[in-house]
Amino acid sequence: MSSLEISSSSCSQVTRLQLFPPLAEDNISGLLGESMSAIEEKPKDIIKFTLEKLSVDEVSQLVVSPVCGAVSLFVGTTRNNFEGKKVVSLEYEAYMPMAEAEVRKICSAVRQQWPVRHIAVYHRLGLVPVTEASVVIALSSAHRAASLEAVKYVIDTLKAKVPIWKKLHNCSRSQF
Repeated sequence: MSSLEISSSSCSQVTRLQLFPPLAEDNISGLLGESMSAIEEKPKDIIKFTLEKLSVDEVSQLVVSPVCGAVSLFVGTTRNNFEGKKVVSLEYEAYMPMAEAEVRKICSAVRQQWPVRHIAVYHRLGLVPVTEASVVIALSSAHRAASLEAVKYVIDTLKAKVPIWKKLHNCSRSQF
């Protein structure tokens, strides 16, 4: 088993610590193999429209990569007011074939502008109560600047181009 020696110049004592896992010569190739598989990891675009409650942790974990030092997230939630009116929930609907195609175009545009590894775009449909997430966008990249800029681009472009409609529900009536 490999060990690490720690010595102090103020005393003549040497402490030997056992390393776990051991760093034996034959184990180094295993470690390199893991690194190489991470480098060969293919970029993923994960797009989901769902009636289910969104999990920020789940979406965030989808984009984690050993070759990336940054994961950036945008979480859009339902707030309790709009233009001075009380809101109790939002209701989302989408034209699915076009919505999915537009999100794929957004992912493609992101990849042309920034060196990102993985992109996940989850959007909730149906009723979304106050404080719950209606959209979660996660991106990973080697460095923070690319993922931060890209996540802003995704939410701005999604809101402008993707055929998703929201209806506000308040105590007195509903409105689009």
